[in-house]
Amino acid sequence: MARRTLNKLSATQSAKITKPGRHSDGGGLYLFIDPHGRRRWIFMYTRDGKRTELGLGGGRDLSLANARAEAAKLREILATGGDPKTERAKDERIPTFGECADAYVEAMKPSWRNAKHAAQWTMTLTKYAKPMRGKPVNAIGTQDVLDVLQALWKRTPETAERLRGRIENVLDAAKAKGHRSGENPARWRGHLDQLLPKRQRLSRGHHAALPYDAMPDFMADLRVRSAVAARALEFTILTAARSGEVLGAQWDEIDTEKKVWAIPAERMKAGREHRVPLSPRAMEIVAAMSKLGTEGYLFPGPKPKKPLSSMAMAMLLRRMKAEITVHGFRSTFRDWASETTGFPHEVCEMALAHTIGNKAEAAYRRGDLFDKRRKLMEAWAGYCAKKAGAKVVPLHPARQAA
Repeated sequence: MARRTLNKLSATQSAKITKPGRHSDGGGLYLFIDPHGRRRWIFMYTRDGKRTELGLGGGRDLSLANARAEAAKLREILATGGDPKTERAKDERIPTFGECADAYVEAMKPSWRNAKHAAQWTMTLTKYAKPMRGKPVNAIGTQDVLDVLQALWKRTPETAERLRGRIENVLDAAKAKGHRSGENPARWRGHLDQLLPKRQRLSRGHHAALPYDAMPDFMADLRVRSAVAARALEFTILTAARSGEVLGAQWDEIDTEKKVWAIPAERMKAGREHRVPLSPRAMEIVAAMSKLGTEGYLFPGPKPKKPLSSMAMAMLLRRMKAEITVHGFRSTFRDWASETTGFPHEVCEMALAHTIGNKAEAAYRRGDLFDKRRKLMEAWAGYCAKKAGAKVVPLHPARQAA
């Protein structure tokens, strides 16, 4: 292969290229950039009339110099009549999909916001993708992906869609490491979208919510239920928090003297600490939960050192025959605040821990309007309690819902 065809790119050029497609360095070495901006080095060659692509490594992990060195080794194999793909297979055992999935999660953990996100990846790629885990990653095809997705796609489509995306990422990473070649069988557009029904999406924010004028009656019903799930749901409503924030709440986040719940940044959607002023009724719930004598989580589950189940509050609503979602109570709170009070827009938005969309406004607003938010949350607690009855002490954590 003529020397003049080699080393077309410089390190600076290769770092600046963003256009999707293959960018030749010569001698069969290419920098490939996919439509999502992901970069990898590939080696392409033709043997016996068949064109083959081998992955050398990711653009972030493999430098231009090292990619050239790898390509040179493969050209030597070709020059002596060998097949680079066959020779590589002799020297390297192809890992299983399960091994690749575990390695991908481990590699990506530092870039993810919290341990819960990593745990979700691990669970879905272990439990739902179990039939694929023992197969060599280069043997995974479209039917393998369909076999793990189809039943889940009908039952819980949102989980299935997340699983599909995670499988796609794992297979892309395997290709970048040279463990597989060709198209990704978990790709949606132009592939699986022709084999699986498109999932019907709800518009953002359209969670089934309770009309705010029905809240006093609902709260009266909720107060007479003496389960941990009932107290967790009431606390969720009173703080206008997300269910995950409440279920993950720990005792060291609660300042009983100042009546403040400080949710750390790693557990917040926006990635910033959020201070929640606790109304007198919210503090009564905190006091009631403390009588259980448990450590760790504010709302413990039946298993030691584990929080209440993520389904506990949803199941409670089902038992109450309420066709609403836990998240929908945030909408109930927002509607009540907008339509029946004079609290400013920014106070209501901060109570919901919403990110400020206007960058200029966000830059000038340094405080969190905490004192104003305390008045807002106390007014909300008073409205919710208009028809509520006596105080309730929770049962043992083993009874999650009632």
